[in-house]
Amino acid sequence: MPDISTIAVFAAASLVLTATPGPDMMLIASRSLSQGRAVGFLTYAGIALGTYCHALAAALGLSQLFVTVPIAYEIVRWAGCAYLLYLAWKTIRSDPFGASPIATLNRLSARRVFGEGLMTNLLNPKMALFVLALFPQFVDPDGGSMVLQMLLLATVLNGIGLLVNGSVILVGSHLRARLSGFRRFPKLPKYLLAGVFTALACRLALGSRT
Repeated sequence: MPDISTIAVFAAASLVLTATPGPDMMLIASRSLSQGRAVGFLTYAGIALGTYCHALAAALGLSQLFVTVPIAYEIVRWAGCAYLLYLAWKTIRSDPFGASPIATLNRLSARRVFGEGLMTNLLNPKMALFVLALFPQFVDPDGGSMVLQMLLLATVLNGIGLLVNGSVILVGSHLRARLSGFRRFPKLPKYLLAGVFTALACRLALGSRT
């Protein structure tokens, strides 16, 4: 298994990476701002599980598929774009049935919120390539099970991510309670969340593999 010094270096790298605003942070911030703290943490839980899935895939060699078969990368990339646009459409089309959009968003099931966070992470091929590029540098070939080492690194990454994104969630939920704009513009939460999904889809569609 990786020694303490290796884990410390990996944790420092994880802190820099997770503190840099990206798609996950955008999604978590928008969820927290429009739906509250509990939904923000549940979204992060789905993203964290996705990180474990990518680490496991890398350990089993599945992520190499994106390197050796470029079309596989493109399939996952465009599937991710389509899924994010679908989420944006579903958000805009949601029917409040006489209630405010905030109340409607808050009624989303825990399974749906968690699943959307998970699928958004899984359908981001850049996350798979990131894990494939970074994690092996901190794995000891003679340190035991590759799977366990990868999952340990994913746990460190998720722990650092919880600290960083947890702060984002708390700030977002605090701003939600303070802002009066949601009451003046009742459809703003839906448009905000749909806009984030659309922006993430565009970023994934226009992004390169580097």
